[in-house]
Amino acid sequence: MMRAPLSWLREWVDVPADATGEQVAAALVRVGLEEEGLHGGDVVGPVVVGRVLSLAPEPQKNGKTINWCSVDTGELARGEDPRGVVCGAHNFSAGDLVVVATPGAVLPGPFPIAARKTYGHVSDGMICSARELGLGEDHDGIIVLSRLLGDVAASQLEPGQDALALLGLTEEVVEVNVTPDRGYCFSVRGLAREYAHGAGLDVATAFRDPAAVDVPAAAGGSGSAQGHGVELRDDAPVHGAPGCTRFVTRVVRGVDPTAPSPFWLQRRLQQAGMRPISLAVDVTNHVMLELGQPLHAYDLATVDGPLVVRRARPGERLVTLDGIDRKLDPEDLLITDGPDGARAVGLAGVMGGRDTEVTTSTRDVLVEAARFDPVTIARTARRHKLPSEASRRFERGVDTALQAAAAELAVRLLVEHGGGTADDAATEVVAPEAVVRPAAIALPVDLPSRLSGVPADQLGAARVTELLEQVGCAVSPSGSADARGSLDDGALQVVPPTWRPDLAQPVDLVEEVVRLHGYEAIPSELPPAPPGRGLTTGQRLRRRAADALAAGGFVEVRSYPFTSVGRSDELGLPADDPRRTALRLANPLSDEQPLLRTSVLATLLDVLRRNTSRGAVDVALFELGAVVNPVAGAPAATRLPVDHRPTEPELAGLLAAVPPQPVHVAGVLAGRAEPEGWWGAGRVADAADAVAAAQLVAQALRVELVVAAGALAPWHPGRCAQLSLPSSEDGAPGAVVGHAGELHPAVVAALGLPPRAVAFELDLDALVAAAPELVPAPRLSPFPPSKEDVALVVDTSVPAEAVRQALLAGAAGAGHADLVEEVRLFDVYTGAPVPEGHRSLAFSLRLRALDRTLTAADAAAVREAAVAEAVRRHGAVLRGA
Repeated sequence: MMRAPLSWLREWVDVPADATGEQVAAALVRVGLEEEGLHGGDVVGPVVVGRVLSLAPEPQKNGKTINWCSVDTGELARGEDPRGVVCGAHNFSAGDLVVVATPGAVLPGPFPIAARKTYGHVSDGMICSARELGLGEDHDGIIVLSRLLGDVAASQLEPGQDALALLGLTEEVVEVNVTPDRGYCFSVRGLAREYAHGAGLDVATAFRDPAAVDVPAAAGGSGSAQGHGVELRDDAPVHGAPGCTRFVTRVVRGVDPTAPSPFWLQRRLQQAGMRPISLAVDVTNHVMLELGQPLHAYDLATVDGPLVVRRARPGERLVTLDGIDRKLDPEDLLITDGPDGARAVGLAGVMGGRDTEVTTSTRDVLVEAARFDPVTIARTARRHKLPSEASRRFERGVDTALQAAAAELAVRLLVEHGGGTADDAATEVVAPEAVVRPAAIALPVDLPSRLSGVPADQLGAARVTELLEQVGCAVSPSGSADARGSLDDGALQVVPPTWRPDLAQPVDLVEEVVRLHGYEAIPSELPPAPPGRGLTTGQRLRRRAADALAAGGFVEVRSYPFTSVGRSDELGLPADDPRRTALRLANPLSDEQPLLRTSVLATLLDVLRRNTSRGAVDVALFELGAVVNPVAGAPAATRLPVDHRPTEPELAGLLAAVPPQPVHVAGVLAGRAEPEGWWGAGRVADAADAVAAAQLVAQALRVELVVAAGALAPWHPGRCAQLSLPSSEDGAPGAVVGHAGELHPAVVAALGLPPRAVAFELDLDALVAAAPELVPAPRLSPFPPSKEDVALVVDTSVPAEAVRQALLAGAAGAGHADLVEEVRLFDVYTGAPVPEGHRSLAFSLRLRALDRTLTAADAAAVREAAVAEAVRRHGAVLRGA
């Protein structure tokens, strides 16, 4: 973020005197910047200059001494009595000019001011401190204007004069969000230029460059007697680029260490969101905000010999200005001093060291202005978790020709307000391989029109040249054209300005042309909708599954597909379970969840826990989402080129590295499956409800599921159903597509879930693949059904589903498959007279024919055939037989 007061912008660009912050922000938005907010005006109402006429200390019972003050806020000139104000501060005396908030004012907070009785007096206002006005954090005493503004400025003030304008409390401040490619906007200089673009002004006449200053002649760096020595010794450059390409030093001697920063400078820093510290530090921050070039100030007395720029050595450490002792990395770029650069005195472009910081005893100041490699600075700042105002600018790229001017402006401010004397010469060292001026870019004249769609008559050669020159580029014709007005078949040679390192190829220039020409000029044309393309079969079936669950009372949710390393242990997965093998993200959103999930249930259970922890009692949730199943030995993904469309072999190689990502559907239930009410206590969800939900999905896709006893974590081994596709025509068993049942108690305890929670998970892609393409319309029988009930006693180890399948098979084997509409389990009984170790399973058989009403003999024949098959397969015995 970058904040800029309107008065500061007006110094360098022609902003109309009556322009509001909203209008200035709109102009910046017009050229692609993002408005973050408008600030200022937090203090409203009557806040005026007051003169303390008298004050009487009054000790209180609580041990505190207050001052009962008589203050003139313009009353004497009107022939009225002065105000009486109670104040607890003691840093002022009679005759001082102060800031008084009178009744009706509202201070930041908001804190309305009114006349009120306190300490036995009626206090008719408040004498204000810097913190109470939002000017800073100082709350040790109230503002004495002669100390804040200087005796000369304060002598011109009169009681009753408006203090809001005097202190800049009414001024608006524009805040914008600076994108990574627009680092030059991290300065008032950059925003002023952008305002000129957005307001349609001629930059050549409306913009005044604050960096256009005369600088003293620079001496060479190493061993120069005229300036402080500098040596560039980067022997381990990152990605082939030197860590430092330009380094400028200046020296100011005899600075008054007690000299405060002028109020206007402190106020600008506060408006920009920075805290005033000391004159030397405030000056470097002010220049950085104005130009975008970070500076650093050293106490010259603590610097030993020339400054040496080099990489950190193994085991090297540095105590930075924040007091933290940091272990350095060999990739860190350092500022060092001493013999052969033995002592580290700063993390280059990030933060200085404590040993050479400017203090209240500093008399001689060494000013540094350098240009560091963006990648190096970005990595160092992130490695040490040390983002700073300097690193934010360096990592986006600073002006390669700005260092000498920035140092000169800082020196001038130190001399003016600190009473020092600047050395005549400067030191400037440029790396031999440094690129000071960007390389020329060949821009086809018709490229902006072709890429943007703006008609060529609007973006001809003359218009393109005009806009690029407004940006600061040097433009000249090249190619087959002879004159700038007839370049339709030629090209332009464009040299970007030094403050725009982001302009590196023709498309970057096209973006600038279109941005300044106006995004609203880009024509909008909707592509025609191709006929005959709707949802794919897979999309329709997945939506059908979700609709079925939603109609069944489930609520669809979305969870992040990231899990923790310990989630497999919490789910109780065996050591050899393939679901333990998960892909690790190179840059996870959270270090606590670096893995891609291999099960939807692994993340859905977090949603269940979150809902129940917030008071939800009866919960039914489901989620459709992809899981990632890594393949052992898969090739590593290759980087595809960006200068041409990838070839088929390149795309095939990339796809070969992508692991399978099937879509699963999972659901969880906790609490009651059927609500309580006047009809009864309801029913708690159990394993059968999870199986029924899974079958609901299968039925929606017209797929039959075979239910069998299963044992798979995280389900309870005795209450887990394995869900498979039917056997193939050649007798091969169907593929297992999921599981359902009650979660293991250990899993419930580990994840903090409600007791007896149940869940299911299905491979939805497998079900979609097994779904029939065409489903014949059912034939409806006009004849009544015939119902038969049968109770079979079987061993408790025999699953009820296996008995049901046997009944269906028996009816089909006897040639009665077309008569059976439904076989449903409706009762399970254990106890006398059923033998121990056995249970009674009662099934309802619903039979119906398409061409006739079934007779009692027909129904009995189906029933006998079905029971016979159950007896053969499972040793079932008719109950009561």
